[in-house]
Amino acid sequence: MEKLVIGSYEDFAQHVGQELGRSDYVEVTQERINMFADATLDHQWIHVNEARAKAESPFGQTIAHGYLTLSLLPVMWDQIVEVHNLERMMNYGMDRMRFSQPVLSGQSVRLVTRLEEVQNLRGAIKTSIKFHIEIKETGKKALEGVATFVYYFRRQ
Repeated sequence: MEKLVIGSYEDFAQHVGQELGRSDYVEVTQERINMFADATLDHQWIHVNEARAKAESPFGQTIAHGYLTLSLLPVMWDQIVEVHNLERMMNYGMDRMRFSQPVLSGQSVRLVTRLEEVQNLRGAIKTSIKFHIEIKETGKKALEGVATFVYYFRRQ
């Protein structure tokens, strides 16, 4: 699927209620999991100790941190939407976020998005994007929620 190109409030508004797109799959390798553990100081054994996870985990192997799965959202979002005429963009918040399925080391995930709402805030555009991150190998949702972004377009 081609990237959706947005350059104004009107461009966003015409897509309310529609799927905006799906990203490519991103593999969640053990190396990526270990680097995330180092960056966040979260070295819980179920994420980083492959031998113990194989022996003791109900999954039979390590799993990705839920927040690692979430942290892939921006790179996958950039594969779906390209915003032009932009002064700046801010992550505003996450709502109704649920981790519903663990991502096993070696599995791949992708982002699926739907534009729920757009608000014109006099110079800024607030968007509510319903999303889920699905696991390629199972077709199940690893994570779902609503991401809110605020876009400031350049004045013409």
